[in-house]
Amino acid sequence: MSHSSLVNSLAGIRSKQPWLVMNAAEKFSLSGSDNPIISHFYSFEAKDAREATFAIPDGCVDILFDCDSDRPTAEVFGTPMAAMNMELNSQHRYFGVRFLSGIIPDCFNVSAEELIDHHYSFLDVVPQSNQVFEAIVTSSNFTEQAALFGDFFESKETRKPSDLTTQVLQSICQSNGTIRINDLEDLTGYSTRTVQRQFRADMGMTPKAFSQIIRCQSAVYDINHSEEVAFSDLACDLGFSDQAHFQREFKKLVHTTPLDYLHRVKHETYLERIRYL
Repeated sequence: MSHSSLVNSLAGIRSKQPWLVMNAAEKFSLSGSDNPIISHFYSFEAKDAREATFAIPDGCVDILFDCDSDRPTAEVFGTPMAAMNMELNSQHRYFGVRFLSGIIPDCFNVSAEELIDHHYSFLDVVPQSNQVFEAIVTSSNFTEQAALFGDFFESKETRKPSDLTTQVLQSICQSNGTIRINDLEDLTGYSTRTVQRQFRADMGMTPKAFSQIIRCQSAVYDINHSEEVAFSDLACDLGFSDQAHFQREFKKLVHTTPLDYLHRVKHETYLERIRYL
């Protein structure tokens, strides 16, 4: 499968960070990108509240700019493997860039494995980024910020995974994370050990870990967009042995139970908070 076909496959993964949306002071602005490896741009002002904001596993690399006029910063975030507290500053305005799940820009001077569960200064990780950093944090216009980053990143490449990892990524995404590791051996013709070793070298994590991420995102998407959810059916659809297993994994990855998350989504009118530009 070609790299462009992989990008098209990954574009179907609906990466969400719901706590960012629900902890925005007002609207959470979201915009698509002409660059095929960028999932979307987003912008919000953080609530003036004591409640923590959590990042959940999504398989994505994010760049988050804190556009504070006194002390602006920008950080590159790798995907967390479980719900992770984000230290946002109340009433600060943020601009974010989210790459497609499974995509790692080649201009980053850190490895795939070093990105997992970590974040780094954008200026340290991305060479020759001072000018675009200054332009983005001093702009108050979301559309302009997206255009500035888009122009900066237009000539940048992505790290192309091996053909084996590409095949595994596509299979995981098409199955919503429900494919079993043993099935990958039959599908690829390689031993489980070889599949895991190559996938980890390319992606910084095991196929099983990436499958859990995609499965988590599928559950979050279904809850966000459904009026009523039968958790037993959802657990079955996502390949869990029983509902209790689904609830345990969901709580670890999303920081709350599926039922509590559903109540929060409806109370905060999650979908109404998102403003598409």
